Amino acid sequence: MPGSVSQLLRQVVAYALPPRCAGCGEPVAEDHQFCGACWSGMRFLGPPWCAGCRLPFAFHRGEEARCAACLSAPPRHAGVHAAVAYGDTAAALAVRLKHGGRIALAETMARSMARWMPADAELLVPVPLHRWRLWTRGFNQAALIADALSRRTGVPRDHRLLVRVRRTRLLRGLGRRARARTVAGAFAVEAAGRAAVRGRRIVLVDDVYTTGATADGCVRALRRAGAASVTILCWARVLPETAD
Repeated sequence: MPGSVSQLLRQVVAYALPPRCAGCGEPVAEDHQFCGACWSGMRFLGPPWCAGCRLPFAFHRGEEARCAACLSAPPRHAGVHAAVAYGDTAAALAVRLKHGGRIALAETMARSMARWMPADAELLVPVPLHRWRLWTRGFNQAALIADALSRRTGVPRDHRLLVRVRRTRLLRGLGRRARARTVAGAFAVEAAGRAAVRGRRIVLVDDVYTTGATADGCVRALRRAGAASVTILCWARVLPETAD
């Protein structure tokens, strides 16, 4: 009898509050799914891509082919693994999570990101917020995504290893060089956390990868602390043709 009541309640809730498309809010079969229009409107990323930074190529150039940027200046990171290209639907999810408080979207993003989790990943580290921004927002969206990824993949995560030691202005509207100058020296691994980083293969988690200035600052701090490698894993990546 109790089981029947519980099942009935679930049916009532499902009828009154049906699962909604994570992109536009249209009813769908299950939570964390997209309707046909939103699904087809997203570009899911994968090979062929640059062997250095994972920038998608229009055609296969060879397993070790690298883009011009990686040839001229090899990146400190071990690749940028993004679930989707930045576009209208991908951006809407990021905004609704970060500024709309729709924290369940972290799970939606993690489900698509998990397929690009490196096989040798040892620790997930989210891009940190400054304590004042964390206080005003109430949560760190990158940390929520890292939590969801950890639950799905079993890779442990640590929110406290990497810290933002200096508050920075918003990067929106700034060019690549201005972004890099703004975040220079803003991240650090505190002395107490260096033992946990040293020799580990780290996955840096974020929602959107734009020019890479923030991620590069985090990678630099983690490598300086002794990380064996740092791979960037994010929900959406701004590709050159869509960059500001």
